[in-house]
Amino acid sequence: MKKQLTFYFIRHGRTVWNEQSLMQGHGDSPLTEQGVSGAQKTGVALKQVPFVAAYSSLLPRTIATARHIIGERSIPLFQHQGLNEQYFGSWEGQWVESLCNHPEFKQMLTDPANYKAESNGGETYKMLAERAMNALRDIIKIHDAGNILIVSHGHTLRLLIALLNGATWQNHREEGKSVSLLNSAISVVRYDDENGFMVEKVNDEEHLK
Repeated sequence: MKKQLTFYFIRHGRTVWNEQSLMQGHGDSPLTEQGVSGAQKTGVALKQVPFVAAYSSLLPRTIATARHIIGERSIPLFQHQGLNEQYFGSWEGQWVESLCNHPEFKQMLTDPANYKAESNGGETYKMLAERAMNALRDIIKIHDAGNILIVSHGHTLRLLIALLNGATWQNHREEGKSVSLLNSAISVVRYDDENGFMVEKVNDEEHLK
């Protein structure tokens, strides 16, 4: 059977650590009032989409966001470790401003190919790309057709969507290859066996205005 799937990728709602400009990664903080509202608005925007399943990372902020989007609908929600945020090691919980002048922090933002995560013991983009793509392949194996909701994280989704649009993990942060995703924004990617992935929409925030 030919597979035909449409993925709706959502970055989690705004969190306390987002407000405080702290590095989150595998660390976690609860959704703010704005974060809950954004997730609920995303749910309203997608209320006519008949989802066959929803997936989030293992981190509570994405699970909470997914539940607010689903609301009262009977959509099964699963977790996949491959959708977790990039691991930032010893930087997690630290104030972003205090890391800005660190050479490897700058490298993480602008030079993915050479970011080795040596100073923080974190995760490279190569590692992130492999596990995120593997997670997507796992989901494709399970479902043959329909709409899939995926709630994940800023770095993970930015890289994943760039890869699906023809970029590489090495160059995905070059201008025009990807954008920083907004909390609760909607990106849409279609997949079928013949054509592969087709990115239709990235970072749509109309429903949040």
